[in-house]
Amino acid sequence: MIDQATIDRILDAAQIVDVVSEFVTLRRRGVNYVGLCPFHNEKTPSFSVSPSKGLCKCFSCGKGGNSVHFIMEHEQMSYYEALKYLAKKYNIEIKERELTNEEKQAQSTRESMFIVNNFARDYFQNILKNHVDGRSIGMAYFRQRGFRDDIIEKFQLGFSTESHDALAQEAIRKGFKKEYLVKTGLCYETDDGRLRDRFWGRVMFPVHTLSGKVVAFGGRVLSTENKKLAKYVNSPESEIYHKSNELYGIYFAKQAIVKQDRCFLVEGYTDVISMHQSGVENVVASSGTSLTPGQIRLIHRFTNNITVLYDGDMAGIKASIRGIDMLLEEGMNIKVCLLPDGDDPDSFARKHNATEFQQFIKEHETDFIRFKTNLLLEDAGKDPIKRAELINNIVQSISVIPEAIVRDVYIKECGQLLRVEDKLLVSEVAKRREIQAEKENKPVLSSNSSPSEAPASVQSGDFPPPFLPDELEDSYQSYIPQEGKEGQEFYRYERLVIQAVIRYGEKIMCNMEDEKGQEIPVSVIEYIVNDLKEDDLAFHNPMHRRILTEAATHVHDSGFISERYFIAHPDPEISSIATELASDRYQLSKFHSKTQKIITDEERLFELVPILMINFKNAIVTAELKHIMYALQDPANEEDDEKCAALMQRYKEMKEIESLMAKRLGDRVVLR
Repeated sequence: MIDQATIDRILDAAQIVDVVSEFVTLRRRGVNYVGLCPFHNEKTPSFSVSPSKGLCKCFSCGKGGNSVHFIMEHEQMSYYEALKYLAKKYNIEIKERELTNEEKQAQSTRESMFIVNNFARDYFQNILKNHVDGRSIGMAYFRQRGFRDDIIEKFQLGFSTESHDALAQEAIRKGFKKEYLVKTGLCYETDDGRLRDRFWGRVMFPVHTLSGKVVAFGGRVLSTENKKLAKYVNSPESEIYHKSNELYGIYFAKQAIVKQDRCFLVEGYTDVISMHQSGVENVVASSGTSLTPGQIRLIHRFTNNITVLYDGDMAGIKASIRGIDMLLEEGMNIKVCLLPDGDDPDSFARKHNATEFQQFIKEHETDFIRFKTNLLLEDAGKDPIKRAELINNIVQSISVIPEAIVRDVYIKECGQLLRVEDKLLVSEVAKRREIQAEKENKPVLSSNSSPSEAPASVQSGDFPPPFLPDELEDSYQSYIPQEGKEGQEFYRYERLVIQAVIRYGEKIMCNMEDEKGQEIPVSVIEYIVNDLKEDDLAFHNPMHRRILTEAATHVHDSGFISERYFIAHPDPEISSIATELASDRYQLSKFHSKTQKIITDEERLFELVPILMINFKNAIVTAELKHIMYALQDPANEEDDEKCAALMQRYKEMKEIESLMAKRLGDRVVLR
């Protein structure tokens, strides 16, 4: 771990204009700089860089942050990788904290495995370029595929000779441990204890992590004499390689995916490489396996839009579309493009340049649900049983889509294609969602219900009443409205309170007497923590809770500055929140004249923070009163005298608290 002092040195040295100008052409506009956003395509500059704040922001796509955030987003690095990148740029020595023995052992093992993989990659590359078999067999294969030298170098392609232990012997000779050669899967031990290569007589495709480390290998056999040999051999699962979490080509594609806001999904290594060579770089491969949740999340980090490219193999298409429901479940927008007969992405890319390739996809891609419906309709024909199976299949795909509006659009379109009444499809989709919700033990919101018609069920992301008594939880937990003014106000005030923590957390806002009657200074952080504790409250948003907890832990640290600490936080989600709140300052009205100084927010924290807290609590009370009213409207509760009485009692208590809040506000300004 990098110590805080080193992080501070890096942040001080990495001037935002200097860092951004390496990747973006900037021109001065007033006190700031502007340029074309590197994260999306645009013709009019909307990317602004502020030297005074040390922040950059695109006012079109919203991405930005400090120097570390910019490098993280642009180079798709982790927080620590971005810090090390900047440290190297500014010649700052990285000082890391002492690791525990367990951490050292785990880190040592992982680093050793990556080092062994790097050796193997270099070994295979050297064999391809300099060994007689590498040039005559391996390079000949790549030339036959039409790969240029720069593409072979870019993807670090290699070759392994027919020798069954050449890599093992070379590795041992150079001092690499047998343990790590086996752990990485490069070699295996025979029953008599001898070390043998897993890959021999194959062209080699290194698999890279998101940050560019070689995590595994795929090897394609070239000899056709031994029919028993598998066409492809891949590295086995290891401490550093979990195939369900890796995608071939993601390291080379990540920037293009972000910029194009689209990812092309293909099947094999050569598909990815040929498309890159043709100029289409936003492409990854599942390497012949069905998509996994880990791979989907990896794509989803960079875009919501994915286009699956298929060749004309109908059997393969039908087998692969079964796994695409997972993409729908993640809320991704899925298109499908069927390539011409006889072509796969590899061969098609070799015949066309990037413009032609993109144009073909644009003209021939279709929505996944429509594609699946038409595909299955061809099979079903007029057979009523097959058509019933088809409807069930399509209903299942629609039912996993999280967005109610998207589901409704698909239901209407599929109803027309299948010549089935919308009501039937709506009913079947609702049943599937209810069954799935029961399995996952969570309520589900019907796509055609609304708070005014019937109580809505709470879903992940809705706010539970922060001080709801246990005995009433079951009575109206399921009747929290999904949207509405009370929900918006609740979150808005919570956000404003956490904004005060970010911007002014360490500032002293007032003095209070301790038990001995001595005055002690109270910071914004301490005031908010104590005020919440008094009423046994907590923030709903888990990130807000983390920020407040960490702020309270570090507020007395020497040199602690809340804004700086959280903007430079290693968790990108927290640092993103902090950056946004630091640059989005709330303000009350400022009355001034020529002879009157403008009073800043910082100068009246003693007034501002209590107002924020009162409004936050008042919003909670308003929300809970609304929740109780929904619960009281439920016929089941109306028939249960005990529950009804408890709810009425709780309603009375909340009204009393609401009245008390109004008195506390008095003539104070309510933020709007």
